Amino acid sequence: MLQAMAAFPDVTRIEYEGPKSKNPLAFRWYDPDEVIEGKTMRDHLRFSVAYWHTFRANGTDPFGAATLQRPCDDGSESVDNARNRVRVAFELIEKLGAPFYCFHDRDVAPEGTSLAETNRNLDAVVDVMKEEQQRSGVQLLWGPAKLFSNPRYLHGAATAPMRRPLPSPPPR
Repeated sequence: MLQAMAAFPDVTRIEYEGPKSKNPLAFRWYDPDEVIEGKTMRDHLRFSVAYWHTFRANGTDPFGAATLQRPCDDGSESVDNARNRVRVAFELIEKLGAPFYCFHDRDVAPEGTSLAETNRNLDAVVDVMKEEQQRSGVQLLWGPAKLFSNPRYLHGAATAPMRRPLPSPPPR
Protein backbone atom coordinates (compact mmCIF):
# COMPACT_ATOMS: atom_id res chain seq x y z
CA MET A 1 0.00 0.00 0.00
CA LEU A 2 1.31 3.44 -0.87
CA GLN A 3 1.44 5.93 1.95
CA ALA A 4 0.05 9.34 0.97
CA MET A 5 2.27 12.39 1.05
CA ALA A 6 1.99 14.40 4.26
CA ALA A 7 -0.95 16.78 4.17
CA PHE A 8 0.70 19.10 6.72
CA PRO A 9 4.42 18.82 5.89
CA ASP A 10 5.38 22.08 7.60
CA VAL A 11 3.64 21.23 10.86
CA THR A 12 5.50 19.21 13.46
CA ARG A 13 3.97 17.70 16.57
CA ILE A 14 2.37 20.45 18.68
CA GLU A 15 4.25 20.71 21.98
CA TYR A 16 3.84 22.60 25.24
CA GLU A 17 6.00 25.76 25.20
CA GLY A 18 4.46 27.69 28.08
CA PRO A 19 2.40 30.87 28.42
CA LYS A 20 5.12 33.15 27.00
CA SER A 21 5.43 31.27 23.72
CA LYS A 22 4.79 33.27 20.55
CA ASN A 23 4.50 30.10 18.48
CA PRO A 24 0.91 29.90 17.15
CA LEU A 25 1.29 26.12 16.91
CA ALA A 26 2.23 25.47 20.51
CA PHE A 27 0.29 24.71 23.65
CA ARG A 28 0.64 27.60 26.10
CA TRP A 29 -1.54 26.31 28.93
CA TYR A 30 -1.89 22.58 28.32
CA ASP A 31 1.19 20.75 29.60
CA PRO A 32 0.31 17.05 29.36
CA ASP A 33 2.95 16.10 31.92
CA GLU A 34 2.03 18.67 34.59
CA VAL A 35 0.66 16.96 37.69
CA ILE A 36 -2.48 18.43 39.24
CA GLU A 37 -4.13 16.79 42.25
CA GLY A 38 -2.02 13.67 41.73
CA LYS A 39 -2.83 13.18 38.04
CA THR A 40 -1.23 14.55 34.89
CA MET A 41 -3.14 16.96 32.70
CA ARG A 42 -3.05 14.20 30.07
CA ASP A 43 -5.07 11.99 32.45
CA HIS A 44 -7.47 14.78 33.47
CA LEU A 45 -8.11 16.05 29.92
CA ARG A 46 -8.53 13.11 27.57
CA PHE A 47 -8.86 15.00 24.28
CA SER A 48 -10.58 13.58 21.24
CA VAL A 49 -10.76 14.91 17.68
CA ALA A 50 -14.31 14.80 16.30
CA TYR A 51 -14.08 13.60 12.71
CA TRP A 52 -17.27 15.33 11.55
CA HIS A 53 -16.34 18.77 12.81
CA THR A 54 -12.68 18.58 11.82
CA PHE A 55 -12.74 16.75 8.48
CA ARG A 56 -16.29 16.72 7.14
CA ALA A 57 -18.07 19.93 8.09
CA ASN A 58 -17.95 22.27 5.11
CA GLY A 59 -18.74 25.60 6.73
CA THR A 60 -22.26 25.99 5.43
CA ASP A 61 -24.99 27.74 7.30
CA PRO A 62 -28.71 28.13 6.52
CA PHE A 63 -27.96 31.14 4.31
CA GLY A 64 -24.95 30.16 2.24
CA ALA A 65 -22.74 27.70 0.47
CA ALA A 66 -19.72 25.84 1.78
CA THR A 67 -16.84 28.03 2.93
CA LEU A 68 -14.26 25.43 3.94
CA GLN A 69 -11.90 24.01 1.35
CA ARG A 70 -9.44 21.29 2.26
CA PRO A 71 -6.66 20.77 -0.29
CA CYS A 72 -6.29 17.15 0.84
CA ASP A 73 -9.96 16.41 0.03
CA ASP A 74 -10.94 16.11 -3.64
CA GLY A 75 -14.58 16.88 -2.81
CA SER A 76 -15.89 13.54 -4.07
CA GLU A 77 -17.85 10.95 -2.14
CA SER A 78 -15.53 8.20 -3.37
CA VAL A 79 -14.06 5.45 -1.21
CA ASP A 80 -10.56 6.49 -2.34
CA ASN A 81 -11.13 10.04 -1.10
CA ALA A 82 -12.54 8.67 2.17
CA ARG A 83 -9.43 6.51 2.66
CA ASN A 84 -7.16 9.48 1.96
CA ARG A 85 -9.17 11.61 4.40
CA VAL A 86 -8.56 8.99 7.13
CA ARG A 87 -4.79 9.15 6.58
CA VAL A 88 -4.87 12.96 6.69
CA ALA A 89 -7.00 12.86 9.84
CA PHE A 90 -4.58 10.59 11.64
CA GLU A 91 -1.65 12.78 10.62
CA LEU A 92 -3.32 15.79 12.24
CA ILE A 93 -4.54 13.85 15.29
CA GLU A 94 -1.00 12.63 15.92
CA LYS A 95 0.47 16.12 15.50
CA LEU A 96 -2.04 17.42 18.05
CA GLY A 97 -1.10 14.61 20.41
CA ALA A 98 -4.76 13.69 20.91
CA PRO A 99 -5.12 10.12 22.18
CA PHE A 100 -8.65 9.62 20.80
CA TYR A 101 -10.94 10.36 17.88
CA CYS A 102 -14.65 9.86 17.28
CA PHE A 103 -16.83 9.61 14.18
CA HIS A 104 -20.18 8.58 12.74
CA ASP A 105 -20.32 5.86 10.07
CA ARG A 106 -21.38 8.27 7.32
CA ASP A 107 -18.64 10.74 8.31
CA VAL A 108 -15.93 8.33 7.26
CA ALA A 109 -17.45 6.38 4.34
CA PRO A 110 -19.86 7.27 1.58
CA GLU A 111 -23.33 5.83 1.57
CA GLY A 112 -23.91 3.49 -1.36
CA THR A 113 -26.90 2.92 -3.58
CA SER A 114 -27.74 -0.26 -1.65
CA LEU A 115 -27.13 -1.58 1.85
CA ALA A 116 -24.55 -4.04 0.48
CA GLU A 117 -22.60 -1.24 -1.26
CA THR A 118 -22.85 0.96 1.84
CA ASN A 119 -21.43 -1.87 3.96
CA ARG A 120 -18.60 -2.51 1.46
CA ASN A 121 -17.72 1.20 1.49
CA LEU A 122 -17.62 1.29 5.27
CA ASP A 123 -15.58 -1.91 5.48
CA ALA A 124 -13.01 -0.56 3.01
CA VAL A 125 -12.54 2.65 5.00
CA VAL A 126 -12.57 0.90 8.37
CA ASP A 127 -9.65 -1.24 7.16
CA VAL A 128 -7.59 1.94 6.76
CA MET A 129 -8.80 3.24 10.12
CA LYS A 130 -7.64 0.03 11.82
CA GLU A 131 -4.22 0.32 10.11
CA GLU A 132 -3.87 3.93 11.24
CA GLN A 133 -4.95 3.11 14.80
CA GLN A 134 -2.38 0.32 15.03
CA ARG A 135 0.36 2.46 13.50
CA SER A 136 -0.31 5.58 15.57
CA GLY A 137 -1.72 4.30 18.87
CA VAL A 138 -4.65 6.75 18.54
CA GLN A 139 -7.78 5.03 19.85
CA LEU A 140 -11.42 5.24 18.94
CA LEU A 141 -13.49 6.91 21.67
CA TRP A 142 -16.87 6.30 20.02
CA GLY A 143 -18.19 5.46 16.55
CA PRO A 144 -22.00 5.25 16.30
CA ALA A 145 -24.28 5.31 13.28
CA LYS A 146 -25.25 8.74 11.96
CA LEU A 147 -29.00 8.53 12.44
CA PHE A 148 -29.96 12.14 11.94
CA SER A 149 -29.06 13.57 8.54
CA ASN A 150 -30.85 11.31 6.07
CA PRO A 151 -34.57 12.11 5.56
CA ARG A 152 -35.40 8.48 6.42
CA TYR A 153 -34.85 9.46 10.05
CA LEU A 154 -37.41 12.25 9.95
CA HIS A 155 -39.47 10.60 12.69
CA GLY A 156 -36.51 9.41 14.74
CA ALA A 157 -33.75 6.91 14.25
CA ALA A 158 -34.15 3.38 15.59
CA THR A 159 -37.68 4.18 16.77
CA ALA A 160 -38.92 5.58 13.44
CA PRO A 161 -42.23 4.14 12.22
CA MET A 162 -40.94 4.24 8.62
CA ARG A 163 -38.56 1.51 7.42
CA ARG A 164 -37.92 3.03 3.99
CA PRO A 165 -36.60 6.36 2.75
CA LEU A 166 -39.21 9.02 2.23
CA PRO A 167 -40.62 9.14 -1.30
CA SER A 168 -39.25 11.83 -3.59
CA PRO A 169 -41.39 14.97 -3.79
CA PRO A 170 -43.55 15.27 -6.92
CA PRO A 171 -41.99 17.22 -9.81
CA ARG A 172 -42.97 20.88 -10.07
